[in-house]
Amino acid sequence: MDLLKIALKLGPACPGELLLDCFELARDIRVLDMQASPYDVTGLGHATVAIETPAGRAEYVARQREFGERAAPLRNRLLEVTSALLAAAGETSRGDDLPAGN
Repeated sequence: MDLLKIALKLGPACPGELLLDCFELARDIRVLDMQASPYDVTGLGHATVAIETPAGRAEYVARQREFGERAAPLRNRLLEVTSALLAAAGETSRGDDLPAGN
């Protein structure tokens, strides 16, 4: 969810594909949270993850690890966008965009 929040805060500076990738990750994490919760989400097409059992905990941990792996490149892409914005803002605030002699 944090990556999605950052992507949304970047607004139009965030490429649409990156925003969608962040949304899909946040959605998938939320689905797992619901699968591991006491709520019955089988009616929505999601199997239950029984975290009270060793097998369920192992599945939950493995899927969380996969989310971390999926998040790493998204985090790097968000950092690139943010760095580019900060660099552009720094150039503008220093007057680097002004013609020579001004």
